[in-house]
Amino acid sequence: MDKAKEIFKVTKKTLLLIAGLVWSFAGFRVFTIGLEDIINYRGNKFISILVGSVVFYIFFKFIFLKMYKKHFIRITTSGLDKQYFFQFFDLKSYFIMGFMITLGILVRASRIFNPVGVANFYIGLGFALFLSGVLFFISFSNTKKIKVQ
Repeated sequence: MDKAKEIFKVTKKTLLLIAGLVWSFAGFRVFTIGLEDIINYRGNKFISILVGSVVFYIFFKFIFLKMYKKHFIRITTSGLDKQYFFQFFDLKSYFIMGFMITLGILVRASRIFNPVGVANFYIGLGFALFLSGVLFFISFSNTKKIKVQ
């Protein structure tokens, strides 16, 4: 039974790669959803870019950069040589992710907010999340071998 569990464990370096894949894919999807809505919008695109840039800055600097650092440190300083492939997040982060996905779906489906405003938000949020995924890729490529503490 222990050997069966071992196939689900990966090195710390691989965990950084998985985190990069998941974070950047999620960010790309959120970004493209917002971008599609903005492309179909006939109004001032400059305002959309400006609002999206502000959202990006806030989410990247104050949320995702901190989450990246927290998870990078947690992964690389773990005393375990290998961890389960899903441990790029801790339990609290999975709950936050589930809440954000649910809220995003409900907001878009309810149509209580202006779709352009939601799209501007999605562009900034998606790009911030995507860039955080890129940071995991950079960490993956710059890390030769992470030693067990």
